[in-house]
Amino acid sequence: MGQRSAGILLHPTSLPGPHGIGELGPEATAFLDFLKETGQGLWQVLPLGPTGYGDSPYQCFSAFAGNPLLVSLDRLRDEGLVSASDLKKGPGFPEGEVDFGPVIEFKRPLLAKAFAAFEKKGDAKRREALLSFVAAEAAWLGDFALFMALKRANGGAAWSTWDRALVNRDEEALGRARRELARDVREVEFEQWVFFEQWEDVRRKARERGIRIMGDIPIFVAHDSADVWAHPEIFHLAADGRPPHQAGVPPDYFSASGQL
Repeated sequence: MGQRSAGILLHPTSLPGPHGIGELGPEATAFLDFLKETGQGLWQVLPLGPTGYGDSPYQCFSAFAGNPLLVSLDRLRDEGLVSASDLKKGPGFPEGEVDFGPVIEFKRPLLAKAFAAFEKKGDAKRREALLSFVAAEAAWLGDFALFMALKRANGGAAWSTWDRALVNRDEEALGRARRELARDVREVEFEQWVFFEQWEDVRRKARERGIRIMGDIPIFVAHDSADVWAHPEIFHLAADGRPPHQAGVPPDYFSASGQL
C-alpha cells in the first residue's frame, strides 16, 4: 500500500499575487514552501487548460494546452519581454477573488507585447528552444494554435459556426488560414511554450521539496475545443458539427437548475 499523505487542493488561479490572478511565478514557489513547512505532501491543482465562456477549467479549448492567464508576468519582466512600468498599469484588482474580465483585458495585451519583443530581440538559443517545443508538441499544438487564431478571427464564436470549409477542415481552406493567420499562430505557440516552461519549473521545485502534484480528470472534452474540431471522427456530431446530444445532471444541492 502507498504511504499515507496529506495535501491541499488549490487551483493556481487562487494563489495570491499582484496581477489579479494566481500565476506560475514567485507565488507558486511560496506555496510550495508553505506545503513543505507544514508537512504536506500533495498539491492538487485541478485542470490547467485555457478556459472559455464562464472561465471554468472544466470547459477548456484544449485538453492538452495550458492557460496563458497563469503565465507569470514577473518572469516575463525578468526576461526583458515586458517592462516594470507595464506591470503597474493594471486596474485595482480585488484581493479575495479573480475577476476574469479585467484580468483578461490586462494580461492579453502584455502577453502580445512579450511575443512581439521576443520576435524582435529573442536570442538564438531561446528561439531554438521554442522551435524544439513546437516540434515536440506537434501532435496537438499545430491544431490548437490554428484553432485559437481562427477563433480570434471569428470574434470568439464556436467553431461549428465558422465558414463551412473550415468547419469541415477543407485542406485548401486550412492552408489559406495558416498563411493569413501565421503571426497569430506563432503567438499562440509562444504562449504555450512560455506556459510549459514555467509549469515545468514549478514541477521541478515541487520535486525538490518532496511535494507531489496531482491533477483532476475532466469528465468531458468541451465541444468548442481544438480537440473536437481537429478530430471530429472520434466524437458523436451532427452533419453541421454540433453535438446532437448533451449529457448533464438534474438540479441538486450545488445547482438549482442542473448542469449540462
